[in-house]
Amino acid sequence: MTAAAPALTRFAFTEPHMGTRYRIIIYAADELSAHRAVKNAFQRVADLDDMMTDYRPTSELMRLCQKAGGPPVPVSQDLFTVLAHAQEVSRLSGGAFDVTVGPVVRLWRRARRTGELPDPEQLARAQALVGYDKMRLDPKARTVQLTQPGMLLDLGGIAKGYAADAALQVLRQQGITSALVAASGDIAVMGAPPGTAGWKVGITPLEDENQKPSRYLLLKDAAVSTSGDAEQYVEIGGIRYSHILDPRTGKPLVGRSSVTVVAPHGLTADPLTKVVSVLGPERGFPIIEATSGAASLVTRQTAKGLETVRSRRFTRYEVKKG
Repeated sequence: MTAAAPALTRFAFTEPHMGTRYRIIIYAADELSAHRAVKNAFQRVADLDDMMTDYRPTSELMRLCQKAGGPPVPVSQDLFTVLAHAQEVSRLSGGAFDVTVGPVVRLWRRARRTGELPDPEQLARAQALVGYDKMRLDPKARTVQLTQPGMLLDLGGIAKGYAADAALQVLRQQGITSALVAASGDIAVMGAPPGTAGWKVGITPLEDENQKPSRYLLLKDAAVSTSGDAEQYVEIGGIRYSHILDPRTGKPLVGRSSVTVVAPHGLTADPLTKVVSVLGPERGFPIIEATSGAASLVTRQTAKGLETVRSRRFTRYEVKKG
């Protein structure tokens, strides 16, 4: 006879990272092993934050930006992986997602603080530095070249998803088989809670973000990201400007919408929410359909009221309320 596997207990932990709160839920045999595994996972997230933040001049990302206009720069495997995937999403979307949008992001951050629109001339100069074709990657040498002086990268639309994936990988290496990592609108899951078919994840309704989730997804070994203007926006002159920018124009989105994307990994789901937000379902869903395992839900405000549209695969993840 073989010994029965030990009963698994649910443990939950929260730490601040990447400008938000990371929550990790795991099922483990005992509290000591749970603490050890989660401590290592949070450390991995902290290391990635130190590497990819644009708020600290000493980060690897900002050291790269400081060399914009110069020769190719060797970078870490983590940073190269994120930038390579970002560039691939940029190509697929025709620039609807673009990490070179940093100079424009900084101007709109200031606008959110001051309540004043960016100066048009400053915005035009910043926009001239944007373009994923201005970032050159060499996989063999693992180098990145930013071809124009003054270029700035912003990984706000992809780093949290990658960090959630990385945290799950650490937990897997520690022997954990069932875990959820949540960072604001980015969630990645591994396995399923004991005795269930998957992790039940709620989607907050657009019409009232304080309500209970209006829809639920059942996920196993997958990721889900939701982007919208519920929390990060500024109203200037009676117009509500989202924190999500269209990198092709340098302007924020102005219509109210919420976009959810399910994909095999956070590295994929996170940027695709921005793609669908910018392009809308009409042009965004073909990219979703062309991405293996991806699905999307869009809720948006129209003249006739709230409209909800789903991509072809989305219903396979939906479950009933409750």
